[in-house]
Amino acid sequence: MIEITEYEAELINDQFGILPGNRYEFLLFIDVPEDDELFHENGVYVRVLFKVDGDQKEILSYTLHERSENKALDFELEEDELALLENFCMQHYEEIL
Repeated sequence: MIEITEYEAELINDQFGILPGNRYEFLLFIDVPEDDELFHENGVYVRVLFKVDGDQKEILSYTLHERSENKALDFELEEDELALLENFCMQHYEEIL
């Protein structure tokens, strides 16, 4: 199971106002067990695009990256890992405003 060790987040400015709700970009730095296929010696982070529109809160997309080179990784998270990220974003997006 992955663990979020640190994060960065920002509100994405929709300068034209054409998208409903707000979008947030989270960079979630995760700790991955060595026996996990996602493990990389230099670390891994997840770039998450998170949408909040009234009561609707959801992950729109995510990509995994190798930390030192910012290289995108071709992996998908398991449902429980994705739920962990979504819950984290739900708990922290209001800190950005």
